[in-house]
Amino acid sequence: MDRRQKKSREAIFGAFSELLSKKHYDKITVGEIIERADVGRATFYAHFETKDFLLKELCKELFCHIFDKTKSGGENHKHIFECDAPKSVILHLLQHLQRNDNNILELLSCENNELFLRYFKENLKMLIQSQPELFGNKRDNSLPDGYWVNHVSATFVETVKWWTTNGMKESAETISAYFLAVI
Repeated sequence: MDRRQKKSREAIFGAFSELLSKKHYDKITVGEIIERADVGRATFYAHFETKDFLLKELCKELFCHIFDKTKSGGENHKHIFECDAPKSVILHLLQHLQRNDNNILELLSCENNELFLRYFKENLKMLIQSQPELFGNKRDNSLPDGYWVNHVSATFVETVKWWTTNGMKESAETISAYFLAVI
């Protein structure tokens, strides 16, 4: 992707995030996104087939950011999410949610959050499969891989939903510890 394409993509993500801070996902139109991003309709569709694909890519960006940090030890740790990441991948994800980076909490709390949660869970499963050492000896080897990965990702999603529904009173560190204690 050249610089111009990257800039357009970042502008679209920025506009989408800004709109998410003001209204629910299901009320946002592609027209509003392109107007706020100051890009043409063709530019939007060159990057994303639909608004749902934009949502999917936002979730993918979050996990690519996490993957890059895990793989590179912090180098090239950017994308549309930026931070000084902790060593724990779970804590890293929770910190982005706690800071509401790119207004991601609006996606969790909106009426149609099932689509975002599905994308979130798919990416979380890939993270778990690529990083089995994250959970060390917490896994019972008699369990099939697919079952275990689904259980861990579903538990994490439910943990995040519980945390956000209850006003995120606990720190990201506390929620990370809770999650890892029950896995």
